[in-house]
Amino acid sequence: MAAIMEARGLKKYFKTRGGLLHAVDDVSFTIEGGTTLGVVGESGCGKSTLGRLLVHLLESTAGQILFDGRDVTHVNRAQLEALRRDVQLVFQDPYASLNPRKMVNETIAEPLVIEGRLNRREIAERVDQLMETVGMDRRFLNAYPHEMDGGRRQRVGIARALALEPRFIVCDEPVSALDVSIQAQILNLMQDLQENRGLTYMFITHDLSVVKYIADEIMVMYLGQVVEKCGADELFEHTLHPYSQALLSAIPIPDIHAQKERIILKGEITSPVDPKPGCRFAARCAYAGAACAQPQRLVEVGPGHWVACHRVQSV
Repeated sequence: MAAIMEARGLKKYFKTRGGLLHAVDDVSFTIEGGTTLGVVGESGCGKSTLGRLLVHLLESTAGQILFDGRDVTHVNRAQLEALRRDVQLVFQDPYASLNPRKMVNETIAEPLVIEGRLNRREIAERVDQLMETVGMDRRFLNAYPHEMDGGRRQRVGIARALALEPRFIVCDEPVSALDVSIQAQILNLMQDLQENRGLTYMFITHDLSVVKYIADEIMVMYLGQVVEKCGADELFEHTLHPYSQALLSAIPIPDIHAQKERIILKGEITSPVDPKPGCRFAARCAYAGAACAQPQRLVEVGPGHWVACHRVQSV
């Protein structure tokens, strides 16, 4: 299947008083149409910044973004409006991402009004269709965000993202603010939408149990860089990077009698401001050696399994 979204050496640096903060640093990947790429890592690893670069809420410092083979790294206003029809974002906090002064029907209709292709009757019909698609009863058409629970608010956010019939959606931790039972409903909804509409997702999360459920491929990030990327099943069965191993060891097991070794990371986290060359995880890695002072590049160590670790690559 052809790649629908591709990043090549993507970088995003922010100026700070101490220097340049390397939020996203030389990240490359492809996402095939109709699949889900899960992006995981600790808070501050750059995964949300990466998602915002793809939808142009932030502009990249360097690198390329390709959508359907077209270079969309730098776009003018007309090109951005066209891209918005195909590329959308579902935000993490369903309450903060909705305008508290707008009713549900106004929120969902807003992209259609801005696009200007439909008349008022057609927009109203489209809003009804979208409400039905995401499992929202029509009685909430005139409701405000504060009158709904988190699950319904996130359904409104998803309906808004679907309004222009996009092909690619960045999902920035869309269930992290929801109760577990509501999380399952939203994840099932997103899978149904993907199957019925052929959608492609980048699913950003810190919850590995969630990403295992929804993702086809998983990309692990640490301080702005990709340290491991492979199929979802492959990552859980053959975890290779020491950081990925530590992340997976933290997943709770729903069995009070089960024994599981937890990898406790020690040491100081490397500063993302003007970091030195070499592995950024080395200060917390139990296997760090002299070779880790050299830049670590992603290398395919198995079919479709990429790892940026000198120790793994030398085995």
